[in-house]
Amino acid sequence: MSWQRWISDRNELPGPAGAAGTPVLRRMRQLASRFWTRLAELPLLQRLSETVKWLLQLGTSGYDADTRRRLMIMNAIAYLIAITTAGYAVQLSMLDAETFAPVIWLNAALVGVAVLVPLSHRINDVAGGLLIVITEWIALFVFSMYMGRPSGLHLKYFVGAAAPFVVFGLGRIRLILMTVVSGLLLHLYVWFNFPRRYAILDAGHDLIDSIYLQAAVTTVALIAASVWYAFSLAESAKAETESLLRNILPDSIVARLKATPDEVIADTHSNVTVMFADISGFVALSRALGSQRVVELLNKIVRRFDRLAAKHGVEKIKTIGDAYMAVAGVPEACPDHAARTVAMAHDMLRVVDGMRNEIDVDLEIRIGIASGPVLAGVIGSQKFSYDIWGETVNLASRMEGAGARGRILVAESTRDELGDGYDFEEREPIEIKGVGTVRTWFVGLANTTERAA
Repeated sequence: MSWQRWISDRNELPGPAGAAGTPVLRRMRQLASRFWTRLAELPLLQRLSETVKWLLQLGTSGYDADTRRRLMIMNAIAYLIAITTAGYAVQLSMLDAETFAPVIWLNAALVGVAVLVPLSHRINDVAGGLLIVITEWIALFVFSMYMGRPSGLHLKYFVGAAAPFVVFGLGRIRLILMTVVSGLLLHLYVWFNFPRRYAILDAGHDLIDSIYLQAAVTTVALIAASVWYAFSLAESAKAETESLLRNILPDSIVARLKATPDEVIADTHSNVTVMFADISGFVALSRALGSQRVVELLNKIVRRFDRLAAKHGVEKIKTIGDAYMAVAGVPEACPDHAARTVAMAHDMLRVVDGMRNEIDVDLEIRIGIASGPVLAGVIGSQKFSYDIWGETVNLASRMEGAGARGRILVAESTRDELGDGYDFEEREPIEIKGVGTVRTWFVGLANTTERAA
């Protein structure tokens, strides 16, 4: 089969024509991903990757994660200096070792200093950066004396306007300013005092052009790398902050807070379904298993509940000890909020049953559900939370308190929302302060979909 026929056949598969998700493009992405995956699995590349990682991590042990990242960048800069400087030395040695002997020996000394940078981290986290700056500034000055300003070596002083922010960190602004200003002054001094006619060595136009090209490329690459690193850190911090916010608040609320940070988030929802669930047995378990084991167990259960909330489109509000609170229809309204909540509640019963059988402990859960209007909003400026209030919330809490272990008790409002598609068992009415007498039902599985599941 020809390549054109292969493309034609796949373009006829379902999918929007010309879109990024066409079968041809998906297939090409799959092939590319498979190629790079297999390439990365080659033993030689794996050993090379491990060696590079080891070199970058030299001298960084014992520091916190942010400092280690900065020191690894410093190591990478030191190795780059060593490689490029060694390249200069080899180039000059092949050209005329005797004439360029002083410059060759200076390059060799610079290589030796660069490879010592990882060891200097044992002193403190700025020793390596200072070692690089001081030796580079001196070396560039001497090189410019020998080659003159047409060599372009003084361009590397411009790296001092970007790299120090990465090497030293924003916490050492005075040290950064000293590096930036000293680099600028040295650059200007070289420009005005080392023209071609004052150069100690007559390197020739071809060599000067070659050195200038290398200096320009290295300078641009280091500045670009520094800027990219700074922006990547900012984007990473932004992504981490947003991820944390989305773990605390609903997505639509996060979007509103980002758009108008000073806005008071307070919404009225006319018809939602609220659920309270209380897991009993943890007090006795804490005495038998110890606090750490009990917290691990509770965390395992709550994580499973969280996955169920995502599965059924229910918004988790909070946990209070061994109690779990959730709501459907907030912050986005949905017509089947009661059905979603009851479906999640049945799955929660299954989770607790499975956990009880899995670890052979006496765990039970009571669930109470009520439907009606609520007020929802974000409270506080520190350790803030998204919460709901209102008579419906209180009613759901009372449903949980009046319920039975292993059962789901719903108020009349939820019973009306569900309709006749479930198995109901009416219980005696309960008296609620400020509300009066409320009819209640235990709710079983739905007559169709729930039982099929």
